[in-house]
Amino acid sequence: MNNILVVDDEPIARQSLSDILRLEGYNVTAVANGELAVEHVRSYSVDLILLDLKMPGMNGLDVVQVVNQISPDTEIILLTAYGSMESAVEALRQRVHDYLLKPASPMQILESVKRGLERRATRMIENVEAAGNQQVYKLNDGSEIDLMRRTISLGDQEEFLTPAEGHLLKVFVENAGKVFSHRELVLLVQGYDVSQREAQEILRPLVSRLRHKLHVFPELYRRVVSVRGTGYIFETE
Repeated sequence: MNNILVVDDEPIARQSLSDILRLEGYNVTAVANGELAVEHVRSYSVDLILLDLKMPGMNGLDVVQVVNQISPDTEIILLTAYGSMESAVEALRQRVHDYLLKPASPMQILESVKRGLERRATRMIENVEAAGNQQVYKLNDGSEIDLMRRTISLGDQEEFLTPAEGHLLKVFVENAGKVFSHRELVLLVQGYDVSQREAQEILRPLVSRLRHKLHVFPELYRRVVSVRGTGYIFETE
């Protein structure tokens, strides 16, 4: 079942979009602003986002920029009642799948969603074929990391990672033995620069969640090490 995120600050529009999609069998989550949308994408796998362009705080294009960094395989459809050629061009330039003017009909919405999910599925297949086994890492203890699927497995044990957890583990395994500062990791994983103090606050729960999932994989668990006052290192085998 495909996971769809609806982002709109108008309660009626948010509920209407959610109902249309749920009736078609999609798994739908709805949030009221861009900040909540970004937080959801960091924590859960999202196949497609229906995103309002004009919102208080983070607007639609702000959300697009962050999502493209933390979950580049997520398709995005922008919805707005204030259509303009400039915003449409900017949206398409930022890898937005579609741009619909409110009020879009249920048929328009479902057709756009269908095409977006089909495009995502095609791209994922192409990525797997292009990457081959380059995205799969096997450790000495037999555990296997599949960065494309965002899974870790050992025997009959398997853990699924969120997009942010997957990005963090990818940075670690591809740079074993290198010490990263908190700021460097936030920039590489989340796509934006923050102060050292803010970076620590962002990373602490993310690393904690990742290490919790790694607990059943002792070889991986022991290799994620905090470097006091600096950041983290993924130790070599």
